[in-house]
Amino acid sequence: MAEVPTPTRPAEFWEARYRDTGRVWSGRPNRLLVDEATDLAPGSALDLGCGEGGDVVWLASRGWRVTGVDISATALERAARHAAEAGVGERTAWERHELGETFPDGSFDLVNVQYLQSPVGLDQRWILRRAAEAVAERGTLLIVLHGDWPSWQGEPPFDAAFPTLDGLLAELSLPEAEWTVESARTARRACASPDGVEGHRNDHVWRLRRH
Repeated sequence: MAEVPTPTRPAEFWEARYRDTGRVWSGRPNRLLVDEATDLAPGSALDLGCGEGGDVVWLASRGWRVTGVDISATALERAARHAAEAGVGERTAWERHELGETFPDGSFDLVNVQYLQSPVGLDQRWILRRAAEAVAERGTLLIVLHGDWPSWQGEPPFDAAFPTLDGLLAELSLPEAEWTVESARTARRACASPDGVEGHRNDHVWRLRRH
């Protein structure tokens, strides 16, 4: 039996990833979102690459009005169901976008970008610059990206660029008169392999406030 080629277009890849499996993620919010956003006053939020909605539901449960964006219709369906089951459906909205090609309209008090790294094509720089443009006055841009492969990873499964803390800020080129870097740090977390090998992974965190 001939092998079926893996879809390489981003929309096909991610839709197949969700459609052909059960739940992909835990449903819980990303820890670094919780660390960085717990002290923020609720307002409007945009979650880019929301997946099955764990971050959206957490934010909505804390009083935010949240728009979740993803490339996969199946992921968005699961996310909307999760929000309804959690009793926060009325504070959430869902939009399908192939980021890098289209982007949601509006401005937001918080733009949340968690692990926007992909084994298939993704114009990360364009997306992050658009994310910054979508932050309202006195709003927050929160970016979390992997800083490297897990410690147990031998051969990388695909080519990936891991930005440095200073390197990403240089790429964004946000005017100092308009933005304050409130946090730029590396967080190490425990990370086990699919075979149960214990290890760790470093994540980079940027929290920026628009004046």
